[in-house]
Parts: sequence; structure tokens; C-alpha cells
Amino acid sequence: MNRHRLGLVLGINQTLSWGMTFYLPAVISIPAARDLGRSTFALLGAFSVALLISGFCAPRVGRWIDRHGGKGSIAASILVLALGQAIIALSPHIAVWYLGWAVLGIGMAMGLYDAAFATVGTLLGREAGPTITGVTLLAGFASSVFWSFGSAVIGVTGWRGLLLIYVGIMLCVNLPMVLAFVPHLDKNLKEATRAATERTPVSRLAMICLAGFFTVRWFITSAIAVHILALLRGIGLDAAAAVVVASLIGPGQVAGRVLEWTIGRRFGLLFRARMAALLFPIGAAILPLGGPVTATAFALLYGMSNGIMTINRGTLPLALFGPNGYATVLGWLAVPVLMAQAVAPTLAAPLVAALPALSVLLIAGGLGLLATLLLLPLRLPRQD
Repeated sequence: MNRHRLGLVLGINQTLSWGMTFYLPAVISIPAARDLGRSTFALLGAFSVALLISGFCAPRVGRWIDRHGGKGSIAASILVLALGQAIIALSPHIAVWYLGWAVLGIGMAMGLYDAAFATVGTLLGREAGPTITGVTLLAGFASSVFWSFGSAVIGVTGWRGLLLIYVGIMLCVNLPMVLAFVPHLDKNLKEATRAATERTPVSRLAMICLAGFFTVRWFITSAIAVHILALLRGIGLDAAAAVVVASLIGPGQVAGRVLEWTIGRRFGLLFRARMAALLFPIGAAILPLGGPVTATAFALLYGMSNGIMTINRGTLPLALFGPNGYATVLGWLAVPVLMAQAVAPTLAAPLVAALPALSVLLIAGGLGLLATLLLLPLRLPRQD
């Protein structure tokens, strides 16, 4: 099996699928709200519904991938995502808009990161780590590419036309690529993955710690993503500087993944994960120093931490629990993470309104530090 080709294909697949679904609301919510005569808040509620539905479906998708491999799930996800985009594009009112996002939620569970990681894990076993890193490295450009592309095209086609273009890209580029280049799960590997490993008390503890870490960190990430510009302005940056600093989070994510790809493998997996998790609390701790340079350092450290954390979401469960039942484990880990992503912006809004921005960011950094502590009890099993 050509691992580099697998990483390249799934990296492009994830760039397309993430860019045209998860990062879609930032581009179309305002013009869609005007067209449908509803508030952007009402329309963005559909995105939270999509995440909740995705969390509900994730364990079932994981079990299916364990039995059959990920190619079918990812290919089917593209069809479901295209259907959801078409429904949204044709929606005459908000009820159909919500229906379209519900369909997208199902497709996201079937085809975004967890499904891609599970596909790589079932194909490559314990050797999947570098390929998972490569997938996330490419997909790290999804937001930049599709925010820019969508903003440029929407002025010509309108938001409905943009969505129909996305349907075409899904069906004419994404789907043929996956069908042609993602291999099927070998029959012998399929038989091996059917018997899930017995969970010991230590494994249950590891599962709880890992789920707690990712849930807290993705809650923070989702909350900050929505409120980042207001928070940066609240610590003293003007509007233009806040946009520039916020835009550095994406390059920080890519930089973190490049470091993981290159020099990171010289160190142990758990050591790398713990050090990466600490970058965000460190970035928050320096914010009281003030000034744009400090804010820039925070954005880069926060981005690097998030970028490596995304890789760890695929590599840590594989290293801790092994390839048997790996996709099912990823599915169950996704449930609290997606729930946290769905509710975080709403739960964080009163806190952002009531407290100074610096206090909010310091609280977030403190929660990030507590999340890091959950990684300390983890121990990798011995390899015989």
C-alpha cells in the first residue's frame, strides 16, 4: 500500500469536506439570513444541531468502519454532504435550512477527521501515525482556502449558487478521487478488527482521561473561535490588528503540524502531546504583559497547540488502545467532543459579555492547564 498516496488523497478529501461544510457558516450565514428573513443567530443554530447529530452518529459510524473499512463510509459521506448542500441551497425557509444542516451532520460523522483517522488506522494499524499527521497537515488549509474561495465567488453566484458549486466539487472531484485511490480494507485485516480488545480498568481510566482532555480543549476552541475578534479587541487591539492577530491562528496550526511531522518524532508520543497541550496555557499566561507582540505570541502558541491536538485525536487512541476496535473508540470519543463544540459558543457568550476579555482568556488558559493534567496518568502499553 502506498502510504504517501493515501495521506495525500485523504488530505485533499478532508480539505474539501471540511472547507465546504464545517467552515461554510462563516461565508453564507449573513447573506442567507437576509434572504430568508431570519437572524444569523437563528440560522447558526442549525450548525449546532448538525454537530449534535454528528455526535449521535459517530459511534455507529466507527463500528461500521471497524467491520468494513473506511472507504465506503467516506465515499457515502460525500454523497450525503452533497445532498445536504443541495437542500440548503434550495431552502425556501428556515425549516428546510435546518433539514439541510441535519443531513450535513450525518455526512460529517461519516466522513470528517474521525472517519479519515479510522480509515488510516484500520489500513495501517500501529504504523498509521505519520499518515494521520500528513492528512491533518494538508487539511489545515481548509479554512483559509474555502473562506477565501467562498468570499470571492459568493459575490458573483450568491450563497445558493456557491452551495451548488460545492455540490459539483463534491460529486465531480471529491467522490471520484476517493473511489479511485482509497483502498478497501483487506479481508484478513477485516477479520482481525472484528474482535475488539477487552477493556481493562486501566483502559477505562485512559478512555476517561482522553475523552476529558479532548472535550475540554474542543470546548475552549469552539468558544474562542466564535468570540476571538471581540476578545482580542477587549485586550487592547484595534479592529485591524485584531483581524491580523486572529488570522495567525491558522498558520500556527500548520506550523505545529509541520513540527510534529519533522522533528516531533524524535520524542515520545505522550511527551509531545503533553508539551503541545501546554502551549495554550503558556500563551494565555503571557497575555497580562500586554501589547500586540504578546497577542501575536498567544495566537501562534494557541494555534500550534490546536494543530498538534488534532493529530493527537487520531494518534493517541491508536497508541493507547491498539488497532483492534480503533474506529469504534474514535466514534465514542467523538461524542462528548462534538457535544462540547455544539454548546460552547452559546455557553461562553454570557461569560464573554460579563467579564473583561483578559479574564476570559485567562480562565480559558486555566481550563487548558487542567485539561493537560488529564494526560499525565496515560501510559503507553508495552509492545511485545
